[in-house]
Amino acid sequence: MNALKIALLAATATVAMGGAALAADAPSVSFNLGASTDYVFRGVSQTDGQAQVFGGADLTAGSFYAGTWLSNVDFNNGTNMEYDLYVGYKPQVGPVAMDLGVLRYGYTNSPSGPDQDFYEIKVAGSVPVGKGSIGGAVYYSPEFFGETGVATYVELNGSVPVDDKWTLSGAIGHQDVDYNGDYNTWNLGVGYALTDHIGLDLRYFDTDEHGFGKIYDGRVALALKATY
Repeated sequence: MNALKIALLAATATVAMGGAALAADAPSVSFNLGASTDYVFRGVSQTDGQAQVFGGADLTAGSFYAGTWLSNVDFNNGTNMEYDLYVGYKPQVGPVAMDLGVLRYGYTNSPSGPDQDFYEIKVAGSVPVGKGSIGGAVYYSPEFFGETGVATYVELNGSVPVDDKWTLSGAIGHQDVDYNGDYNTWNLGVGYALTDHIGLDLRYFDTDEHGFGKIYDGRVALALKATY
């Protein structure tokens, strides 16, 4: 809870200092659209191992951003779509590129019972290392998916370009949930830039809790994404 308070104070301070930048930079809008052989979120399939189609839009003004993102999901309970809303601020603190944000995850056709919708507070940062970068992130939710209680996700990630087209990246994380949901996850993959706006990503995901069900098992996903 102390870390959360510090993060919120930092966000308030950076927002106050960023007013001049917001006024100086005209807002811009970008869009993304893509498909994947599986939608994997923190090592867990959100489409029961089936294909995913997704798309979103982002508004940026200086270091501030806001956006939305949609994807099909399949939890075997009637839920068929996820819609995310987020807003944040990306200050530069010395060599560290920060990302302070709030995200809301919503779902359509959710069954009656515990609420599946939830929100998280994000504090992330990355630093350049050679041609690549290393970063970390913490996500905090006071009431996680399915009303399972306080949850925290911590991740260490990194990426390095192999050449002008290929990039190698990976991450390792830990999801902690009050209601019997703790597990470790990791992924490793390679991205290929087909054009300046279209890319492919081939990635292996896994967790250490295969006993939670097949959606936690190791899997490979191939994704195609376009941005414009």
